[in-house]
Amino acid sequence: MAPVTDRATGAIIAAISVSVVLFSYLLIKHHPKERSRNNTKPFSVPKRSPKNGVVGAIGNTPLIRINSLSEATGCEATSRFSIFLCFQISCSTYGLLILGKCEFLNPGGSVKDRVAVKVIEEALESGKLVEGGVVTEGSAGSTAISLATVAPAYGCKCHVVIPDDAAIEKSQILEALGAHVERVRPVSITHRDHYVNIARRRAAQANELALKRKTEEQLCVGDLEQINGHIYGGETQDSFLSNCEGGFFADQFENLANYRAHYEGTGPEIWEQTGGHIDAFVAAAGTGGTVAGVSRFLQEKNPNVKCFLIDPPGSGLFNKVTRGVMYAKEEAEGRRLKNPFDTITEGIGINRLTQNFLMAKLDGAFCGTDREAVEMSRYLLRNDGLFLGSSSAMNCVGAVKLAQSIGPGKTIVTILCDNGMRHLSKFFSSEYLSQYNLTPKATGLEFLESR
Repeated sequence: MAPVTDRATGAIIAAISVSVVLFSYLLIKHHPKERSRNNTKPFSVPKRSPKNGVVGAIGNTPLIRINSLSEATGCEATSRFSIFLCFQISCSTYGLLILGKCEFLNPGGSVKDRVAVKVIEEALESGKLVEGGVVTEGSAGSTAISLATVAPAYGCKCHVVIPDDAAIEKSQILEALGAHVERVRPVSITHRDHYVNIARRRAAQANELALKRKTEEQLCVGDLEQINGHIYGGETQDSFLSNCEGGFFADQFENLANYRAHYEGTGPEIWEQTGGHIDAFVAAAGTGGTVAGVSRFLQEKNPNVKCFLIDPPGSGLFNKVTRGVMYAKEEAEGRRLKNPFDTITEGIGINRLTQNFLMAKLDGAFCGTDREAVEMSRYLLRNDGLFLGSSSAMNCVGAVKLAQSIGPGKTIVTILCDNGMRHLSKFFSSEYLSQYNLTPKATGLEFLESR
């Protein structure tokens, strides 16, 4: 016969085990994430009536669970952070949720569609742009494509100045959309021939030409020759800019319409689609509009939502957020290549503070590498069927690093900016990647670094 003390100990252990299992079941059953799973469309946007043209189709993009990353980080979190059995059971059931906002499903193929609409509408309302005018912009690609996509819907044209090291398919898309494309060599923003500065000049030139044409029509119409009822004034400037009703420089880096597009659109959509159950947000910054608008909105809704930056190689924003000093280590050592920052990712990373970025409310930052971005893009393609561009891949790198730092049971949201179709000649080119020793070779998430 077993001693009484053994029977008592066994009974106590059995009671504790039953209690732990019961507690875990109740915790899981009533957890908001678990309740949301009973909804067949937990992150879908309610059905709406047909959209009003291409502009009406912009925004309200789906928020999806990135399955492979949610499951991988959930398992890692369980083994790394769990202490009690009940915590292990609950984590293994729902772990972490990493959600991606599918901005690549916008009509123009990227998150920049929102910015293009906001910039043009505000310019038209203010009178700085009129129907028949030309919108000019200096862009590495996505904003330019979005402007070229929506400008015709407002009766406007688009002139784009793009660095000649951007993926060639971006300028090809722009030309197919009817935009006038000017490719220039990459130089510092302080140089007068930086692509942004050239775009600013092109808008001013369009305004000067429009004013000159109107003045000539008013003052010299009596001296012009009439042929078949039409008036001709001899030689005319046969150029894209001279045939427009003035110009407007979109100025995506400094124009706060960029920030407002995300504060009024992307942020509220994320809040609605998660039902307010969001713990953290992470994204990279180029102009800074997305991370600023979304972070400020979410933290105004709930100050406990943590917002983070993921920064590519050479960009100074990581140092600014974490140390308060705007510089990159590579620059401090005097090692700069032809670009303002040394990365193969396009559209993110910068070495100055824009007016848009200054609106951001950030709790911290992570560093990402080109290899991490390349490997992440292939990992998501293999495991989730997600064909993403370089900035989207870097955002997912940030989401995993954030997940590893804050532990299990959290909901993290990031932005899937665009897909891989406009990155074929560089980011998805085996030949191009091999030049930089970036040929992908990982099978799991072992490529992720600690920073």
